[in-house]
Amino acid sequence: MKDFKLFNSTSIGQLELKNAVVMAPMTRCRAIGNVPNDLMVRYYAQRTGAGLIVTEGTSPSINGLGYARIPGIFNAAQVAGWEKITQAVHADGTKIVVQLMHTGRISHIDNMPEGAQILSPSAVKPQGQMWTDSRQMQDFGIPKAMTQADIETAKNEYVIAAKNAMAAGFDGVELHAANGYLLEQFMSPMSNLRKDNYGGSIKNRCRFVFEVTEAVAKAIGEDKIGIRLSPYGIASDMPHYPEIDATYDYLSKQLNEQGIAYIHLVDHSAMGAPQVPLAIKETIRNNFKKSIILCGGFDKLTAEKALESGLADLIAFGRPFINNPDLVNRMKNDFPLSTALNMDLFYSADEKGYTDYPVYQPQTHESVA
Repeated sequence: MKDFKLFNSTSIGQLELKNAVVMAPMTRCRAIGNVPNDLMVRYYAQRTGAGLIVTEGTSPSINGLGYARIPGIFNAAQVAGWEKITQAVHADGTKIVVQLMHTGRISHIDNMPEGAQILSPSAVKPQGQMWTDSRQMQDFGIPKAMTQADIETAKNEYVIAAKNAMAAGFDGVELHAANGYLLEQFMSPMSNLRKDNYGGSIKNRCRFVFEVTEAVAKAIGEDKIGIRLSPYGIASDMPHYPEIDATYDYLSKQLNEQGIAYIHLVDHSAMGAPQVPLAIKETIRNNFKKSIILCGGFDKLTAEKALESGLADLIAFGRPFINNPDLVNRMKNDFPLSTALNMDLFYSADEKGYTDYPVYQPQTHESVA
């Protein structure tokens, strides 16, 4: 039987992992009141076959709570809720990092608590709509262009969130600089029209990302930090621009200099988005000397090929973990994967389509909850 690297122990930063399978971050919208709850504890505990779990996007600020029912990590109740989750995950020998996701302009005020603001580097309205529990689908609005004071506040919120993550028992944090959220909004000349030190050149547009990374590293250590990137991604109204390759070439070189633990590179082409060229993946791989996680449309065999080629050190799986809580065991033993995936329940509020997917029972060839 072939010895798959995918299922062998490995490491990322200072973390020793039982395998090279990562559970990708996936927004699931079960955090009623933006506080992690017991239903979420069960969800994550069911999926501890992975060597590393990256949580769903979690806001460092009231201003980053763009979607309905997403969790935060900026108050005591949220920290306590997450602590139950980290304890449950660690009990099965899995490591877990929290993805810090400030949604920026991808938001709607109906989803946010009183006093929150929709912020972005520039007052550029994104195309599209956002679900709200109170009024269903609503158009995005025009965000407030961040002042220097807003920028300093946001950086401090990331730092506080990272410290809260350590208090909650997380093994690290992943900065979400992909999919059109705040950090990528600064990086793209389509959403960043600033004329100051945070806009214009590639160096200036990447400045906020590096300042956040540096500030978080000072707070918790660079070996506890990863970052998610999505070059050529079009999620959340991120049109292409001529300097994409040059931007991610510069970005990955500078992140390497900062010494963070990993880059998590996502390619959504399996879901119909434009394909991320192999050349930019290779550029990032060559520039960044620590761990690379690749995510997007992998199965067992293509994951192994990416690991063997050296293009990736770990492979993240997203949707297959939704209806296959025992995904790693199924792949390792060549058990069939479930095809019962109810997309209508991805972002609903209860256990249906969340914690009620069964594990595979080889003795009876049936799946039971």
